[in-house]
This record gives sequence, structure tokens and C-alpha cells, in this order.
Amino acid sequence: MPGPLLDCLKGAKPDIAPVWLMRQAGRYLPEYRELRADKGGFLELVYDSEAAAEITIQPIRRFGFDGAILFSDILIVPHAMGQGLEFLAGEGPKLSPTLLETTLADFTPAYERFDPIYETVRLTRSQISDDVTMLGFAGSPWTVATYMIAGQGSKDQGPARLLAYRDPGLMQAIVDAIIEVSVTYLRGQIDAGAEAVQLFDSWAGSLAPDEFERWVVAPNAAITAQIKQSHPDTPVIGFPKGAGAKLPGYARETGVDAIGMDETLDPAWVHASLPDGMPVQGNLDPLLVEAGGPMLAKRVRAIIDAFEDRPHVFNLGHGIGQFTPIEHVEQLLAALRG
Repeated sequence: MPGPLLDCLKGAKPDIAPVWLMRQAGRYLPEYRELRADKGGFLELVYDSEAAAEITIQPIRRFGFDGAILFSDILIVPHAMGQGLEFLAGEGPKLSPTLLETTLADFTPAYERFDPIYETVRLTRSQISDDVTMLGFAGSPWTVATYMIAGQGSKDQGPARLLAYRDPGLMQAIVDAIIEVSVTYLRGQIDAGAEAVQLFDSWAGSLAPDEFERWVVAPNAAITAQIKQSHPDTPVIGFPKGAGAKLPGYARETGVDAIGMDETLDPAWVHASLPDGMPVQGNLDPLLVEAGGPMLAKRVRAIIDAFEDRPHVFNLGHGIGQFTPIEHVEQLLAALRG
């Protein structure tokens, strides 16, 4: 029997909103910190299937979330495409050489790097109960491209935006290559046991409307269409962070099954603006969970009430912060589940 999260993503409306949290498997958990100290760096954990499965399961074991999100990273795709990747302590990910220094043709693909990720999905699915939904994911092409071009995260994604304006043909070639590899990657996750997948477009909010259509809507539509062709029953969640007023167009034009909302969106506006019956996911501010207190329970209730007439997966507006106290997550769940 599918769990309440998968049912909700397919259009059902459970009495209590199913819940998972972006980055729920991570640094705020003492059991994660202990395992990471034992195993070494972040990338070593991602490619260690047994460790990654254990990390994926840790928040399920502790909190009883309705979804288990694969412990991995969106930059596994460029790494498999042949770009060098390392995670430096205190500095975040670094990709080299950048696509301002070289071309895709100079990379030597290493698609076997996907194999341990698929194994993580298989191991996790075999160890969680049937009513917990296994969630896979990939970064959306625009967001992945911003890292491949700049070599790291950037404040306004300026290097990628400049390249897109100066040489849209080159940008299209980069995005098309990411689409192709991402479809293969997501299909592999689904074949390994992922029951739904999320497309993370973390930097969608940096684009002007025409560029949003070309670099966010069109690529996500292409990926979704190809997933639907091979796996028609697997829900696709689109999460275009920062889309703002462009969110309804994204919802209509990409073909995704559900929409993830960041914390800047008014739930009442979202409910009024999206197609009737379309499942939504979100959108509590992660910093409010870190802060805790009376406002946390109040805001949880307000979000729930705003979507009482729509399938709604409770989640955050982005990833949970590393300094979030465990008891505040417990407070959130108490407010949600009564």
C-alpha cells in the first residue's frame, strides 16, 4: 500500500498533511554528525551506499516522517559528466575546470558514479516501511548550469546569466546536455525504488521573465515529459525557488505533478493562483523552525488552514538549517499532527 505522501502527490487529500523536510538528513542531527566524523568528507558519504542509506533513514527513525529523501547532492550530475568536484570545509562545493575555462567536449564522462546512488536508493527502500515514500531528486538544469559555469555558488548567478545573454546557443547546449544526463539519472533512481522525484531549481529566482521561460520552464518541462514517457505513474515535484509571480506559469507549463513553494510565497495566493486540485508542498520558513516558540505552531496552523481544500505536503520553504534544535522539529510535528 502506498503511503500518505505518495497518495497526496497523486491528488488525494489525507486528514493530516504528510510531511518531510528538505535536507532532513543532515547536519542538525547528532547521529549524522557522528557518522560523518567516522566516515570522512561529504562526497565520501554520498558515494558510500551503506552510509548514505543510513543517513537517509536517520530522520525517519527519529521523527517518523512520511518521506525519505535520498542523501546525495545536485552536483553529482556534473561530476558524472566529468567535471571535477570537491567539497571544502567551510567553503562549499567547488567544480573544476569551469565552463568558462573549458567546454563540455573536454570532459570525460564517468556515469558509473551514478551506480552507488542507485544502490543507496535500493538499500533505503528495502529498509523503510511501505508507508514511507522514497524520494529521489536532481537539480534542475539552470541551477546545475550555474555551478558548472562559475565553479561554485554565486550571489546572483551572474556568470551564468552573463553567458546566457552573450552566447545563448552555448548556454542552450549546456542546458540540453544537463537535461539528457538528468533524465537518465532520475530514471535510474526510479528503477532502483524511488517512488517520486523532485527537481530542485534553487536559483530560479535570479532570472528575468523571458529567461525564466527559456532556462527554467522549458528544461523542467523537457525532463518531466521524458520521465512521464518512461515512468508515467511516478510523481514529479517541481521546486522553482524564488519564482514568485512566475509560479502559476511554471505549474501550468512544465507538466509537474506537484509544486514546491519557498517561504516567501503567501499560501492564500498560491492556493488561489494554481490549478484546482494540484498538490502543493511547503512552505514554512526554515529559520522559524530554528527559532522555535509560539510563532512556529501558529504559522504551521496557518499554512495547513490555507490548503485545507487542496492536497498539501507539509515541508519547509528550503532546507532545514544545521543549527536547528531537535526539539523545534518535534514542536513542528506536534503542531502538525496534534
